[in-house]
Amino acid sequence: MNGPTTEGRKLSRSFGWLVLLGTLLVIAGIIGLIYTGVATLTSMLLFGWLLLVGGLVGLLHAIESRGTSYFWLGVVVAALNIAAGVVVIKHPEGTAEALTMFAALLFLTGGVFRLVGSVVVRGPQMGWTLLQGAFGLLLGLLVLFDWPHSSLYVLGCFFSLALLFDGLGLIAIGIGGRRIVSMVSDRLDESVPGADEPITAPKDEQK
Repeated sequence: MNGPTTEGRKLSRSFGWLVLLGTLLVIAGIIGLIYTGVATLTSMLLFGWLLLVGGLVGLLHAIESRGTSYFWLGVVVAALNIAAGVVVIKHPEGTAEALTMFAALLFLTGGVFRLVGSVVVRGPQMGWTLLQGAFGLLLGLLVLFDWPHSSLYVLGCFFSLALLFDGLGLIAIGIGGRRIVSMVSDRLDESVPGADEPITAPKDEQK
């Protein structure tokens, strides 16, 4: 009867690794919130390398599928990803400024649409939608008025918050999973009498 116990230990160990990974992400998120400029440049470099590697992988897939109808489309998309990755890696500050402007415009348009939509529709969630729209509009204006200086901390702050919340989520999953595995293992041990007792040979065989 050691099978369930062994599997439970393996699952508990796996959830423990999730807790460890979540803790590392939380630490990285806190450090990023303290040093937002470094977090912004780091996120831009990671973004550039993801584009570059993704473009190279897409190019390899396109070469493998040569002769098909979507060969040239794959080549064009891969070339654009590679070019964008090179530009982002070479000019992370300029890319951060452009993306920050884009984010500010998204906040502004999203806030305006939520405000107008909540007034026109007047649904049961009107107050909450108005609050969301006002917050998005205010955030977009704050980022836009402080641009391009806001590009030094906005993206880094978002990146760090994403790491922080992802880490907290992994920690919660890991702790909850370990508790469930422990409860299931305890109930299995209780339901099987003598599960923890060593298995001995019959007396006739011992003789």
